[in-house]
Amino acid sequence: MTQQAAATETSDEDFAELLQRVRSGDAEAAQWLVREYEPEVRREVRLRLTDRSLRRYLDSMDICQSVLGNFFVRAALGQFDITSPAQLVRLLITMARNKVIDRHRHESLARKEGNCELLEDSELARGEPSPSAIVSQKDLLHEVRNRLTAEERSLAEQRGRGETWDNIGASLGTSPEALRKRLERAFDRVAAELRLDE
Repeated sequence: MTQQAAATETSDEDFAELLQRVRSGDAEAAQWLVREYEPEVRREVRLRLTDRSLRRYLDSMDICQSVLGNFFVRAALGQFDITSPAQLVRLLITMARNKVIDRHRHESLARKEGNCELLEDSELARGEPSPSAIVSQKDLLHEVRNRLTAEERSLAEQRGRGETWDNIGASLGTSPEALRKRLERAFDRVAAELRLDE
């Protein structure tokens, strides 16, 4: 049985509870999620990480840790609408594919410019703490929240409590899709400021 098949055996109710625990910063839930989903993400990264020069600086664990760390921060702030284990697997695999593509572009640009320092100085090349450690570091989440505007922080808090976009939109008299995009842009801005995607 594949990891993806095993992960999808979790009931939707159990999964919703797990995700709510992850959003609230529950380290035990985060560790379970890492144990359950990390092998599938690493397998995908290994399949995609074919460039030898890139493999000199990265391995599948580097990218997997970066993907999961990014996921945990964004999940804790309510960015994702995930209702099943299969959706989570698809999201994490997509994030992993995009991460490999981004790192390949970064490496290619550095090679063209003859700037090897860009490669050797990258966050991934130095390694990062494990995803479960990232989740347990309340300081990172606190820093992300501090960089949001009051309105963005309010949206993130409501999403973190499990409020749906429809309910939030109705209470604010605004389109749920507009609010979702506003929060997504805010996360992208903060992620860039904190270099969470690197």
